Amino acid sequence: MIPNKRVQLIDGLRGFSLAGIILANMLIFQYGLFGESQPQLFGIQGADLAFHSFLFIVVVGSFMPIFAYMFGFGMVKLADSLKVRELRPKCHLARRFLLLLGIGMLHATFLWEGDILTFYGITGFFLLLFLNRSPKTLLIWAVLLMTVMGVLGAWPVDPSEAAIGSSAHTQSYVLQSRDIYGGGTYAEIKDFRNHADPLGEEDGWFLLLASVFAPILIAPMFLLGMRAARIGTFDDPQAMRRVYKRRAILFISVGLLSKMYGVLAPQLGGGGLPGIGIGETVGGAVLSLGYIYAFALLYTASRKWSILRNFEAVGRLSLTNYLMQTVLCTTIFYGYGFGWFGRAGVFVGAVIVLAVYAVQLWLSPLYLARFRTGPVEKILRIWTYLSWKGQPRKSKRSPEAAGESVRVS
Repeated sequence: MIPNKRVQLIDGLRGFSLAGIILANMLIFQYGLFGESQPQLFGIQGADLAFHSFLFIVVVGSFMPIFAYMFGFGMVKLADSLKVRELRPKCHLARRFLLLLGIGMLHATFLWEGDILTFYGITGFFLLLFLNRSPKTLLIWAVLLMTVMGVLGAWPVDPSEAAIGSSAHTQSYVLQSRDIYGGGTYAEIKDFRNHADPLGEEDGWFLLLASVFAPILIAPMFLLGMRAARIGTFDDPQAMRRVYKRRAILFISVGLLSKMYGVLAPQLGGGGLPGIGIGETVGGAVLSLGYIYAFALLYTASRKWSILRNFEAVGRLSLTNYLMQTVLCTTIFYGYGFGWFGRAGVFVGAVIVLAVYAVQLWLSPLYLARFRTGPVEKILRIWTYLSWKGQPRKSKRSPEAAGESVRVS
């Protein structure tokens, strides 16, 4: 029974994270990657502006790390399953990451600028260095890298120098994107996304540094997920109930306070205060850990909520659902669809994307009642195992040993 519970909880976490991911991504779908943090360029004010701040505190930067945590967890479980079958884990994982990288590049080129799969594919190769490390080593590196991030966020910076992306060039880019994304054809939007320069020469160095260091800076969540798989954090939720509760309270409190400081202080004229960036560099990850343990706590209840099964179904189709969110939301907000880019408002935009997620929450169990895996997941499995059935070769060991491995989507 314990292995099944573990799979259900992890699938549920993936599905739960997609709810927050689509809510955070709504700001990019509707305002663009460089416009989401500049509400003044879209006339956002009053209650909508307050809700914009609320999303940056509670949602933005705190749900994608959950997906990263699950990525690291699933990576270890897949490697363990391959080891049982006496197959080469690093070889299979490298193929998996290569295809993720390819899907991400196609996703970013032809659909949407906010793609995360390219980043995950690149980070996966970095994580191969830690695949066979001990839980202690994984924890040390996670804490070390998170400390570096905290130091970067705590370092006092002149507000005028910290406003990367708020230059006149970037603001002109955002205003241009408002017209093109909101009223352009697919070809016009694609050309603008792939060729327009959002930063210019003045801030171009920032994009280069972000591309080089981002995989390293976000690595703590991947490493903590790998460690959780190694030490069995979710093997027996009932036995871990008190641990989940204590960690959820601690991490949610610390994460929310740090993010509130980072979001609200600049709005109140404290943009130059020390530690203003901690909420962005560390607070989001800390809050995401709180969300993870709070969600795991639901699986310790005496009576399981029926909606958890829907979250599990969404999680089993996580890659397909993530890409479908892009297809549906770009159709809603871009000019070749309904053209609501920058027009719906923050609150209404949130209602729209949550309605999209609600449809996925309803359809995913119906889909899995007829099919074992999603279409994109199937392609990934075929490529990972180099098998048209999407299954690894049979174990050379006993069937009982093979049966102990945990299913990894």
